[in-house]
Amino acid sequence: MPNLRISEAAALLGVSDDTVRRWVEQGRLAEVRLDSGRKGVDGRELAGLARRLAEAPEPGATVAASARNRMRGIVVRVVKDGVMAQVEMQAGPFRVVSLMSRESADELGLEAGCVAVASIKSTHVVVEIPGA
Repeated sequence: MPNLRISEAAALLGVSDDTVRRWVEQGRLAEVRLDSGRKGVDGRELAGLARRLAEAPEPGATVAASARNRMRGIVVRVVKDGVMAQVEMQAGPFRVVSLMSRESADELGLEAGCVAVASIKSTHVVVEIPGA
């Protein structure tokens, strides 16, 4: 079982040693004794805490956005594999396809028939002139 010194745990989480010690005192992390006799924390438990700390809070309602190209449409197809998802929408006469992580598609509950908004912001836009 991987055990880490308090200072190592603090450096990995980007907090002070005192913060990790406080978390141990509060019961957020269990204290272990290292072979050297020093105090430490269990590496697996630290990994779980790191994951919980990294979870983004709910963003709340959007009141403004930098993307100007927003199209409301209906999801017509979702194809998922182990890691990625391809989401196809129909926004009026426009077909919009988005590639995203499967986790994102699952969190949004995207499936055929859902109403969604495609926000398009890109520094690379191809402009073409159709032939006559």
